[in-house]
Amino acid sequence: MLRLRSLAAHLSLIPASGNMIMHRLSAPGSIHRPGVTSLFGSNGPLLGPAVTLSRQLHRETPDVEVDLRQLDGEDSGIAEVLMCRQKARNALGNVFVSQMREIVACVSCDAAVRVLVFRSLLPGVFCAGADLKERAQMNNTQSDLFVHGLRSLMMEIASLPMPTVAALDGVALGGGLELALACDLRTAAYSAQMGLIETTRGLLPGAGGSQRLPRAVGVAVAKEMIFTGLRVGGQRAEELGLVNRAVPQNQTGDAAYSEAVSLAREILPQAPIAVRMAKEAMNRGIEVDSTTGMAIERMCYAQVIPTRDRQEGMAAFIEKRPPHYTGE
Repeated sequence: MLRLRSLAAHLSLIPASGNMIMHRLSAPGSIHRPGVTSLFGSNGPLLGPAVTLSRQLHRETPDVEVDLRQLDGEDSGIAEVLMCRQKARNALGNVFVSQMREIVACVSCDAAVRVLVFRSLLPGVFCAGADLKERAQMNNTQSDLFVHGLRSLMMEIASLPMPTVAALDGVALGGGLELALACDLRTAAYSAQMGLIETTRGLLPGAGGSQRLPRAVGVAVAKEMIFTGLRVGGQRAEELGLVNRAVPQNQTGDAAYSEAVSLAREILPQAPIAVRMAKEAMNRGIEVDSTTGMAIERMCYAQVIPTRDRQEGMAAFIEKRPPHYTGE
């Protein structure tokens, strides 16, 4: 079996990743739905050394603000990051960010996850942005360090090897929109509201928004949105290219999530190594000149040539049947 390896290991573009702690976040009252199982199963952590740390973390932070679930059946391969900080509209506080970072570290190592969907379990809100009450208690140094950590979290999300989809069924402001921008794809309900409103609070986007928004909608539109603190709805966001798909909200308030799962299902049948390498090629290629980008594309292409999936794709074409990809 060909093991997925980061292109960075071949190009030495970034340091190799360190050891990842893998464990399951769980608590009484966690939401379970038919057809949905915990990514790491019902018996707790996969890795023995992580057990003690996991239990220690849950003694200190008993409330689950971010959780991880994996769909099963025909949707096997789709995982969900569930944001559920009820008291603060999924605001980016210390516990929320810490739990999100742990989940991102876990899923980055899991080749079984082919598509990752970020969604909120709170009606009418995706993520309200910074936790201003917590931030008000920080001095200048603490605030700078916290925002630096938040920026690095968004970079970790953007660097996840599998495609990521943000489902915006409600408000996504400031850091909430920056979280969505760190994802590869975005769906939104018409009723959603999104914007980088930091200038209305005496700040500027500090978790990647000043860089990712211009890449998504163009420099001029991004400047208008950031300078004025403009908020846009889902339909306008689709017109601007801020989201990939926008749909009317439904009675259950999860139309964007339904659309995100539909999009994930379109990705799911494709060869997973090829999809991951395509993401690597585009993410790295867009940051460099075209000649270097072509070299990156060649390196990524070289990773798929020896795979069984490539052979399966060719055989399925010749035999006029749907391919069955295994990620090998």
